[in-house]
Amino acid sequence: MILMAGKIISVSSVKGGVGKTTILTNLAGIYCSLNKKVLIVDFDLYSGGVAVSLNVKNAKDIYMMIDSMRNNRFTELKNYIATYNSNIDVLACPKDPREASKVESRFIPTIFDLAKKEYDVVLVDTTHVLDEINLTILDYSYMTLFVITNDLVDLKNMKSLVTIFKDTGKKNYLTVLNNSRDIGKDYLSLFDIRNIIKTNIDYTISKNYYIKNIDKYVMNGEILTLNKKINMFHQNDVSNMKKMAMDLLDDRHSKEEK
Repeated sequence: MILMAGKIISVSSVKGGVGKTTILTNLAGIYCSLNKKVLIVDFDLYSGGVAVSLNVKNAKDIYMMIDSMRNNRFTELKNYIATYNSNIDVLACPKDPREASKVESRFIPTIFDLAKKEYDVVLVDTTHVLDEINLTILDYSYMTLFVITNDLVDLKNMKSLVTIFKDTGKKNYLTVLNNSRDIGKDYLSLFDIRNIIKTNIDYTISKNYYIKNIDKYVMNGEILTLNKKINMFHQNDVSNMKKMAMDLLDDRHSKEEK
């Protein structure tokens, strides 16, 4: 029997504060509901919030794992992850921000290869800075989902990134416009946004998905797409995210297989 390797899906942005981590955890919830085994890897090394958002108590983190690899102490991936539920695990960012600078990009392909053997989907949270770590993640991702908002700085940065991608022939990415992040910002129409960034907007999360008491869910470590009440009152947006989740795994949407 041939075992299919899992797929690396990175969720990224070109500006902080766009709702990237929330969208990533929403995707994890959708894949969980489809009975897929999911690993969330928090590569937002200095300020990652996956473990906090999911209320996961992790004894170890990604720095400890890489340090073990560097010193030939590494044995199994499971020794460094924390469990959220029966289908979702987390490899957390460094607890100590001083250790973030010690994480070397050369270990990323090894981490991904290990994860793909044990999980159907590996969701990678990133920073918005295009440093060596982030570029390596994007390069080794099966697909990347870029989260943008109706913000001029955000759109200007996205335009620059799209230009780089076009120049290098990179096509394995999709974009989602998150209108639920800052519901007061609606300066530009969808047509204007497409013209500015010079690429398509593949999905839109509407203003209706703005959750006023989202802090309550964060404090409880809840994933919104696993909450029955949220799913019932926000059917359209959840349905749209389900389509987005499936498209990210669809071979037809990935022009560069890794």
